[in-house]
Amino acid sequence: MGNEPIVKLRNVTKRIGSKTIVDGLTFDVPPGEVFGFLGPNGAGKTTTIRMMVGLMSLTEGEITIGGASVRTQFEQAIRHVGAIVENPEMYKFLSGYDNLVHYARMVPGVTKHRIRDVIELVGLEKRIRDKVRTYSLGMRQRLGVAQALLHSPKLLILDEPTNGLDPAGIRELRDYLRRLAAEEGIAVIVSSHLLSEMELMCDRVAIIQNGKLVDVRTLKDIVAGDERQTVRFEVNDPETARDVVAGLVDGEAVALSGAVEAPMDRATIARVNAGLVQAGVAVYGIRASTKTLEDQFLEMTGRDSIA
Repeated sequence: MGNEPIVKLRNVTKRIGSKTIVDGLTFDVPPGEVFGFLGPNGAGKTTTIRMMVGLMSLTEGEITIGGASVRTQFEQAIRHVGAIVENPEMYKFLSGYDNLVHYARMVPGVTKHRIRDVIELVGLEKRIRDKVRTYSLGMRQRLGVAQALLHSPKLLILDEPTNGLDPAGIRELRDYLRRLAAEEGIAVIVSSHLLSEMELMCDRVAIIQNGKLVDVRTLKDIVAGDERQTVRFEVNDPETARDVVAGLVDGEAVALSGAVEAPMDRATIARVNAGLVQAGVAVYGIRASTKTLEDQFLEMTGRDSIA
């Protein structure tokens, strides 16, 4: 991931009248990364994506894609982009294959071999000759991704791609996006307000609220959580366990029904476990509670809801 970023946003701002929709966004996305663009509805995610693909002009700032400016070198910049903004639109009376052939005619250099490659990449080989009207929503999303990939873009942008999908369809799409990033080195930007999906899908997330960038975090950092975390020991004698744990940690130990909890860092967990065993307390399980993406989102934005 140390490569030159595919996408660079610098102080990107959009104002409509006196209202600022997007306010000074700055971030980079390197090749081979699934980058989540996360925020409540109305936060400015779709507006930013529309500016990236040329459907809306910038008020201030600069967006470069593959080294070309969206503002001054639009054709060169958009050549690197495949995108689905909102829902993929297909000719339902045509087969999936005929839809791809039709779109391929619009882009010079797309061969039949490339069409076969993208069909295989999104896993539609068995149904590609069927009419699109017989496809599930998840299959249409995959066909939309195949269409967006036909011209071998360096960047794939998907706006709310899991809308309307069932859990199986969401999981399929998530797996395909991670495979695309890993195998083809494509930078993928996914916009969503579904925190659980972003946590499973993305390498990093940018959190946006009221048009402003709150933070950019790697999922590795989120999974790791804080250095100190609340750890629960399931035990046969919570009262004795509390006294033992209280003498080993810098913080309050709480006895619960069949368990004891206390804040501690990773190195202390083994020491506490050994202390409990030595005191004759049977330990049945140890569980550390780390902050989820949802916890951190609500902490950073101060919101009680996300949509």
